[in-house]
Amino acid sequence: MSGARLPAWRGRREEQYLSCDELVVRVSAQHPFADTDLIRTAHAEAVRWHHGQRRHSGAPVLTHCVAVAAIVAECGMPPSVVCAALLHDLEDTECPPERIAELFGPHIADLQRAIPAAPLAPSPSAPVGTDLGCVPTFDASVLVIRLADRLHNMRTISFLSQATRCRKARETVEVFAPLAQAAGLKQMGRELHDLAFAELRSPAASYAITGRALGLLARLLPSRQRSRWHEEWAAELAAHRTRWARTRYTCHVLWHTPRLWLTLRRPVGEWQS
Repeated sequence: MSGARLPAWRGRREEQYLSCDELVVRVSAQHPFADTDLIRTAHAEAVRWHHGQRRHSGAPVLTHCVAVAAIVAECGMPPSVVCAALLHDLEDTECPPERIAELFGPHIADLQRAIPAAPLAPSPSAPVGTDLGCVPTFDASVLVIRLADRLHNMRTISFLSQATRCRKARETVEVFAPLAQAAGLKQMGRELHDLAFAELRSPAASYAITGRALGLLARLLPSRQRSRWHEEWAAELAAHRTRWARTRYTCHVLWHTPRLWLTLRRPVGEWQS
């Protein structure tokens, strides 16, 4: 699996929504003798329970589930793990928890339940980067699904708010990309890093980060003057056109905030004396 190569991503305009047949082909390419009926059953369940649900982009939630499952398949994971990837968002639906165990058995049900709460840390006893012929451990399977979920979310991050994009990009650079590298998924780690770094380097992200910093600084001021100074700082920040100018202005405000705080806290009588 460590040698598996993911298809190059060329941007959201060329995003293709995979069908169940196309997903089965990708699974069969890695596991030609596997029973793919399990994949079709899981796909049918995802269709049923995600019916009518939409992502921020307007695309059906099902397209995200299939995309995550395809990434997991391309990492060499067996059909059982691909099924869990297809079903990974069912906690946001009305699907009864016991239904997954009844249809797919306890292993897939346990995987599906563990995905949202799994700790983001590599397990030294369960390395992800194993050969395709080896059966992945439970922890490794959950980890690959978590990474695949974040990878597809980063590929389609442009539809989220700027503040959310910055937060997720920072988290991806600091946690997900290094985790993928440590797990032996080198290409996935590089793509996660590149997508997140490109987001953080964008002018809009720079403006959002400095704007949020000024908002946090304003919260340190007395409540009566807080709104006025925040508005003044925001207007001044908007007047700066370059990333460097906005950063320099934010540092200037940071440097002078303690003195401003002392001034605003001074009793009115001291101003008149």
